[in-house]
Amino acid sequence: MLDNIHREITQLTPEDSFLVFDRVKDDFDFPIHFHPEYELNFIQNGKGVRRIAGDSIEEIDDIELVFVGSNLVHGWELYKCQSKKIHEITIHINYDLLDDKLLARNIFKPIKDMFDKSSHGILFSKKTSIEMASRLIKLTKTDGIDYYLEFVSILYDLANSRNQRLLSSATTQKKSFENSSKIKKVYDYIQSNFDKKISLDEISSLVNMSPMSFNRFIKKRTGKTFVVYVNSTRISHASKLLLETDLSVAEISFKCGFNNIANFNRIFKKEKNATPSEFREDFNACVRRVL
Repeated sequence: MLDNIHREITQLTPEDSFLVFDRVKDDFDFPIHFHPEYELNFIQNGKGVRRIAGDSIEEIDDIELVFVGSNLVHGWELYKCQSKKIHEITIHINYDLLDDKLLARNIFKPIKDMFDKSSHGILFSKKTSIEMASRLIKLTKTDGIDYYLEFVSILYDLANSRNQRLLSSATTQKKSFENSSKIKKVYDYIQSNFDKKISLDEISSLVNMSPMSFNRFIKKRTGKTFVVYVNSTRISHASKLLLETDLSVAEISFKCGFNNIANFNRIFKKEKNATPSEFREDFNACVRRVL
């Protein structure tokens, strides 16, 4: 089904740094698609709209702000939304808005990190969305150098905002481990062995730590205990197989290291808010609407 998702040709030209679209709509169906440009998407009065970003499918709240990375599959559908005045501000951003030399400067590191993380899609907190609303609306009425400088300032403040959440688990987070040889070693090992049983003793000895110290270490670095982190990795691979193959749920369960289908279904639903079968059907239904 993924082969049928179309690439959108945006209105950005090589001369544009970014383009802003501000509109109020009574319909909000954007079939899933992808494009090389980054996208910042603000939605107000859209409670009940369903968002797709990679392997994440969620109903949105009454206000939200999402940053979509280059070529990440994404889309929206009206779903359960009853509003007739959905306010949307979409900003398409050229991938070379800030060149590599500029992003290498310390002051721009937060923006660089945000651009790297956007390969998952980033959902900003409701508080941040509300705070940014007036600035994004004002941006549509600005031009010249102020237009550019204010947008870079918005990106900087978003990059430093609290309580961001990555949406899609389909893209790995290897880049975030570049400054830690231990966590990268753990990451590489789990990626190679997620389909097998991995014990806490086994993984902690890999980095010369006690099991207790290792659990504290990985919780601090990833926000998850070892068991939860391994299961999240397995669910990420399972999501990919559900979307890209016709393998049965049982086959995918065993291929991803789950020896108990009921346990797989329970953990998957906790991570994705849908059973594996529901997740596959919801995504494929979105794709069929494109065809």
